[in-house]
Amino acid sequence: MGLVAIFGAGVMGETLLAGLLRAGRPIDQIVVTERRPEKVEELREKYGVRVLENAEAAAIADTLVFVVKPQDMGALCDEIAATLRPGAMVASLAAGITTEFIESRLPAGVPVVRIMPNTPALVDEGMAGISAGAHCREEHLEEGENLLRAVGKTVRVPEKYQDAVTALSGSGPAYIFYIVEAMIEAGVVLGLPRATASELVVQTVYGAATMLRETGEHPSVLRENVSSPAGTTVAALRALDDHKVRAAFVTAVVAARDRSRELSSGQ
Repeated sequence: MGLVAIFGAGVMGETLLAGLLRAGRPIDQIVVTERRPEKVEELREKYGVRVLENAEAAAIADTLVFVVKPQDMGALCDEIAATLRPGAMVASLAAGITTEFIESRLPAGVPVVRIMPNTPALVDEGMAGISAGAHCREEHLEEGENLLRAVGKTVRVPEKYQDAVTALSGSGPAYIFYIVEAMIEAGVVLGLPRATASELVVQTVYGAATMLRETGEHPSVLRENVSSPAGTTVAALRALDDHKVRAAFVTAVVAARDRSRELSSGQ
């Protein structure tokens, strides 16, 4: 178990730090970099973690985890290239940044793993897609998986599919929140107090997701089990089909994939 350096202690960086600690990674095997003085003090007080400058962390870390904003990635690579410890690997969590982009700015042969997480990592229920760069070996992918397994699940994908992963699971929580908002609003329209409608909907979504994961059934089977002939569910589903909701979701995810491609190309 080598030293992990987390570069950037924003929401996802701190989420990963907390998850690694909960998963049993010793605090003396983690360092963090952060430029905001108030955040530095908060990290030290809350976690007891060492906070270093970027170049210092790069010189001692076995695994460098980049959680900076995509537009800051080039500057970070330039800053640490000269001090990067030989044999170290990089795990990048920055949306739209390719392994080739990072490899081109670091010493030749540095292994880079690209990871697309999502926000449910905040409650240890994240979903992350992991891709290997040109110089990765099995142990590098395994280390990337170990990092993100602390806050959820992982799946390996060829890097060419990372834009699709971004569109589906990276942005996916927002689609679910959107549905939940609409269902709560419908409950209010039907006369329910907003708090009651919210409790009904949130638990229903949680229960439905748990059924999907625990039973392993295809969603079509579970949907049909709720859909009695000429019943209330069938009436609602027909209305959704009339409004082409399924097609709208497919179109939305494709639009997110296309935007991810644009960001990857620098647009």
